[in-house]
Amino acid sequence: MVWFRLCQHKNPLVHKLCFIILNLKRIKYRIDISHKTKIGYGFYLGHAGPLVINPTAVIGNNVNLSQYVSIGANEGLSASIGDNVYIGPNVCIIENVRIGNNATIGAGSVVTKDIPENATAVGNYAKVLNFNNPGKYIKNRFINNER
Repeated sequence: MVWFRLCQHKNPLVHKLCFIILNLKRIKYRIDISHKTKIGYGFYLGHAGPLVINPTAVIGNNVNLSQYVSIGANEGLSASIGDNVYIGPNVCIIENVRIGNNATIGAGSVVTKDIPENATAVGNYAKVLNFNNPGKYIKNRFINNER
């Protein structure tokens, strides 16, 4: 994340140097996140492994992503993910969907429709199961840029 954040620097020299290093890290860790992607504070990757995030995705604060997650779009914009969201392993989030704050997406889910706030959703295609455990898996909460 350090190289990702530095890649967004306004100075062209810093940007270019950090972009080269970021690309080397992408290859090594198999994590494809564009420097143009908007990601909030407290972003957490649970495991190294294949991860693909479309440059048009918007990711909020305190989002936890597991391995093999794909956030993409065939046409237009990609997903908008709220704050304090946990996304389990092997999840595909497709097209312009909105995932609300404090949501939990279970392993192996395919998200093609909006998920409301405080919801737990699983399945292929993801369906909301309950609203009982919002943010249960988020342990890295940042409040006003402080832990």
